[in-house]
Amino acid sequence: MTSTPPTRRPFLSRVLQPLILLAVMWALRLVDAIFPDSFNSWLGIESWRFGGLDGVLFSPLLHANWSHLISNSVPFAVLGVLVCLDGVKRFWGVTAISALIGGLGTWLVNSPGTLTVGASGLVFGYFGYLLIRAFVAPSLGHGILYAIIAIGVGIVYGAAMFTGIFAAGTGISWQGHLFGAVGGGLAALALRPKRVVVSR
Repeated sequence: MTSTPPTRRPFLSRVLQPLILLAVMWALRLVDAIFPDSFNSWLGIESWRFGGLDGVLFSPLLHANWSHLISNSVPFAVLGVLVCLDGVKRFWGVTAISALIGGLGTWLVNSPGTLTVGASGLVFGYFGYLLIRAFVAPSLGHGILYAIIAIGVGIVYGAAMFTGIFAAGTGISWQGHLFGAVGGGLAALALRPKRVVVSR
């Protein structure tokens, strides 16, 4: 008896996942522009305040202003789509782990009372994931492909990522960047595909 292999999600379905999330960010920014401080002041990460921990979940969707959102949109879309090519479940897993580690690290390391919002933690998380996954690929062929993608991502975004962590300007959360990247790397390890063992 043969079983039919499960149908893989169409390419468009995968690509839409990060774009839908990005659309939510734009919608929330529009609402916050119409009704100032509708979300940021009470759904951002407020460091060292237990009530501010809800920001771990919500802060990646919020932005301080339009320029903040615009600067995050392109790298979020590009890196998010690259992550999503590994599968929809993997994309949401990487997103959740990056947001959790990035958010908790920001809450713990930032100055008490500091309010942090923005998707850059996820951007750095996707970057970290794409770099590390080449080392945990299920096969040599996948490893080579992932390494090529990692090199390309590093060339295009590496300098900006390095600056965002080690030379972030005033008002920019290097903590969110650093811990987001750590979260992405950990996601690559935690969600690595199982190697197929062939018996003879």
